[in-house]
Amino acid sequence: MSIVKDMSLSASGADKINWVKNFMPVMNYINEKYSHSKPFAGLNITICLHLEAKTAYMAQVFHNAGANVSICGSNPLSTQDDVCAGLAQSGVNVFATHACTDDEYFSYLEKSVENKPHIIIDDGGDLTHLLHNKKDLAVNLYGGSEETTTGVNRLKKLDADGELAFPMIAANDAYMKYLFDNRYGTGQSTFDGIMRTTNLVIAGKTVVIAGYGWCGKGAAMRARGLGANVVITEVDPIKSIEAVFDGFRVMPMVEAAKIGDLFLTLTGCNDVINKNHFELMKDGAMLANAGHFDVEINIPELAALSSERKTVKPNIEQFSLKNGKRVYLLAEGRLVNLASGDGHPAEVMDLSFGVQFFSALHILNNHQTMENHVYLLPENINIDIAKIKLQALGVEIDSLTDEQRKYLGL
Repeated sequence: MSIVKDMSLSASGADKINWVKNFMPVMNYINEKYSHSKPFAGLNITICLHLEAKTAYMAQVFHNAGANVSICGSNPLSTQDDVCAGLAQSGVNVFATHACTDDEYFSYLEKSVENKPHIIIDDGGDLTHLLHNKKDLAVNLYGGSEETTTGVNRLKKLDADGELAFPMIAANDAYMKYLFDNRYGTGQSTFDGIMRTTNLVIAGKTVVIAGYGWCGKGAAMRARGLGANVVITEVDPIKSIEAVFDGFRVMPMVEAAKIGDLFLTLTGCNDVINKNHFELMKDGAMLANAGHFDVEINIPELAALSSERKTVKPNIEQFSLKNGKRVYLLAEGRLVNLASGDGHPAEVMDLSFGVQFFSALHILNNHQTMENHVYLLPENINIDIAKIKLQALGVEIDSLTDEQRKYLGL
């Protein structure tokens, strides 16, 4: 039933999945506990996420917990064909191929929901959008959860407009997700992808980071740690002051465009870098995106300003501007940490996918009383995930005495 590039790659994919298991103790705990009780027995779960080894292991954990799992990739360039093959061989229905066309991408989305899922796990909102347009495929749907900021923003708009057709948990907004995944995960994996692609040093360069949310904070922290001169651009006055207090220069993009060597967008918005900025850039400036969709850098406007566009090495395109300067775009403006790398570290995704599993379990147990709104993960579940991780790390912490609890009114 699966659609993958080449099943002969399954051994390599299985090796990758087994490797990340060594560094995902929260998911190992969940797998051990729920593979016996099988709370999702008889239910269909559809997952749309970046299809690499860590995601594959989460899909296996759901499968072991009794679910009939279908999965597709949320980004054609982040899909790893050997992982898809290895996952398909383990009993999960996989619909994904690396570098698929747009038509293939949307056909895989539709294939993944032909099972008429009871629960979905989405990344970016495309799966959710599809189920709002094809309501006949959502007849069994209890609800779902959303992995990333872009997708949560889309959900909140649907909710505000009264158009959200089923309850969704904003997994991205859970403490045990964004404090670690968005900050430490994005920070490390983004520069891993950039350095792997360019083979250039970060130290001494002026790195312009658009957006100072949790992903931007993580990227700025890592850029500074690598020796870069970091500039932040923002539209939020409070986040801008925070960036100043964190020791970064803050300025409009039109000013940053003149001095940046490397530009990195992490806003979740569109048209962040556009024709007003490209011609101001230095010869050799590099552009990368770590926001979910390839709309933060206005590529059509960049192409229109160019006399020539060519690939100079894998995942690097050179745009020769009509003013004689060259600008380099990494990973087609898609998520550079996944299109040019392996995504977030396993230890970080261990927490995020713990959030996703418990979000699905919360929906299973509470869907009958949940309305069609966007929900936060209950705080006690965040605490439980943190306790599991601390125990796995061998870290002990204090606990309140009865007297202290009484003093605090707990």
